[in-house]
Amino acid sequence: MKYQIQNGAVFLSGKSILDEINFEITDKSHIGIVGKNGSGKTTLLNALLDNEILEEGLGEEPFKINKIGSFSIGYLEQITFEEENITLLEEIRKSFHEIITIERKLEEYVKMMETNTSNAFIEEYTNLLDRYNYLGGYTYQKEYEIMLKKFGFSESDKNKKINSFSGGERTKLAFLKLLLSKPDILFLDEPTNHLDIEAILWLEHYLKNYKKAFVVVSHDRMFLNNIVNTIYDISYNKVMKYIGNYEDFERQKKENYERDAKNYERQQKEIKRLRELYEKFRYKPSKASMAMSKLHSIERMEILEKPRKQCEKTFKMNLNKMEPSGKTVLTCKDLKVGYDKVLANLSFEILQGQRIGVIGANGTGKSTLLKTIQGLIKPLGGSYSFGYHVKLGYFDQNLEMLDTNHTILEEFKCMYPSILEHDAKSALGAFLFSGEEVNKKVSVLSGGEKVRLQLCKILYAQPNFLVFDEPTNHMDLVGKERLESILETYKGTILFVSHDRYFVKKMAINLIVFEENRATYYPYTYEEYLEKQKDVITSKKESFKEKKEGNTIPKKNLQEEKKQVKKVEKEIEKLELKKKELNQELENPLVYQDYEKAREIQKELESIDENLQGLEQEWERLMNLIES
Repeated sequence: MKYQIQNGAVFLSGKSILDEINFEITDKSHIGIVGKNGSGKTTLLNALLDNEILEEGLGEEPFKINKIGSFSIGYLEQITFEEENITLLEEIRKSFHEIITIERKLEEYVKMMETNTSNAFIEEYTNLLDRYNYLGGYTYQKEYEIMLKKFGFSESDKNKKINSFSGGERTKLAFLKLLLSKPDILFLDEPTNHLDIEAILWLEHYLKNYKKAFVVVSHDRMFLNNIVNTIYDISYNKVMKYIGNYEDFERQKKENYERDAKNYERQQKEIKRLRELYEKFRYKPSKASMAMSKLHSIERMEILEKPRKQCEKTFKMNLNKMEPSGKTVLTCKDLKVGYDKVLANLSFEILQGQRIGVIGANGTGKSTLLKTIQGLIKPLGGSYSFGYHVKLGYFDQNLEMLDTNHTILEEFKCMYPSILEHDAKSALGAFLFSGEEVNKKVSVLSGGEKVRLQLCKILYAQPNFLVFDEPTNHMDLVGKERLESILETYKGTILFVSHDRYFVKKMAINLIVFEENRATYYPYTYEEYLEKQKDVITSKKESFKEKKEGNTIPKKNLQEEKKQVKKVEKEIEKLELKKKELNQELENPLVYQDYEKAREIQKELESIDENLQGLEQEWERLMNLIES
């Protein structure tokens, strides 16, 4: 399989979005697309999905699209469902429409066989049965049951309406449907948004081992670094290819820029030298020909373009004008957080200058803790109190504190009613809202723009205690790096929830880890936490090993166990031979056209499979005992 676009371009309303697209996908391409918000990442995905929007680019090569071999495409958008009022199970079963349709027809055919036994009818039924088997009709229910469980959906979730699920659950459901479709090329647009760390790790492992191709747009640096073998970077309307993971891309891009900058400077110096010689000798008859040769040398040069740096224009803020708090910032004593039931019970103290990351699965109570501290939810028990002169700034991941009916300027002035308009515009300008942009409605802003507006509102007040719930959602890579830079020099205190492992690793000095019905405070970094988790797993393995060694077979029984292994192996061999004979019998037209006979053989095969499974488990148990 090969899918290639050569010298393509996308223009919208006469404006260039992408000037020159050279893109290639092969059987095992694991591709990441990166770039600033608004650079054209989703546009590039749309062009790969719908070639109708492509035109000839500005490159020298002719525009063409090559598609070699047949392949299916699956696309995970940023969560859309055609019907919101149907159940989870109904939505999942849409993926098996053809199988379910055949299933119903087969049921009808079985009833009709009582009166119709013609050869034509039997042949039609057999063809339908073959198609059903080819599509996985005998295993599809088991397949989606296993995947629902893997994605954390319970038995009761199957009958819940789609619109009752959270953002993270909807993302997992959309992705589950996509996996069940088994496409040759997966197209994923920000698949980790709203996923907790556990789900991101599962997705990362799945994609790392995906045997087909995928193309993923993501701002999650660690996620990209662990799954891709190629990066396409979009900058200044151009698409540039880099071989390797995200770290390789960053290194190569920096090296390429430094090399191109040196070559450009070297050429400019040479051009300057030649021009100076030309100007110096052009009016001297004896040296005029030499002067002209210098000018011709310049004309023969392939003039290099000045390399442009990645557009790094982003927001800025000096947070260190704030007044410091007292030594103790927050004290929680037996604090019970939750809505109708207690999700976690916490006791901890946060001191001035600490940066505490809060991690854990969706629904365990992380955001609930932050909302409780902010005063948006009443605690179900216990208490919390702030220290001396604590000034809190709260960022809500759902951006519910923004009024979408306001303009950007109105939204800012609503929080600071006494501020002069000039000062308000200056503050907004620092977060890239300049000129007439301040009169745009909040309702038309992108996710990244809303994040910047909310951060501008919060940080302008110079809080000394920042409480952030998923601040990097919707941010591009440059924005994330800028926020990290601001927070690293911040002298106040930070308590934040995040599923961005790179952000947690860089920012958190201590952790609060939420698990089912409990939360634990850890006085160390994310990397140290991961190391200690590895130690726990190793300890459990050693404990299991000791337990297993305690069950070692006495030497006098060893020979008996070896005899038992041989006996089981003979039984397995006997059943496998019988299974082979039955399968050969099923291939006989006289047999598979006889519905009753075919069904009897199928039942016998199922019985053999069950017996084989039991014998194989017994063989494995015996071999483990002997090896120990």
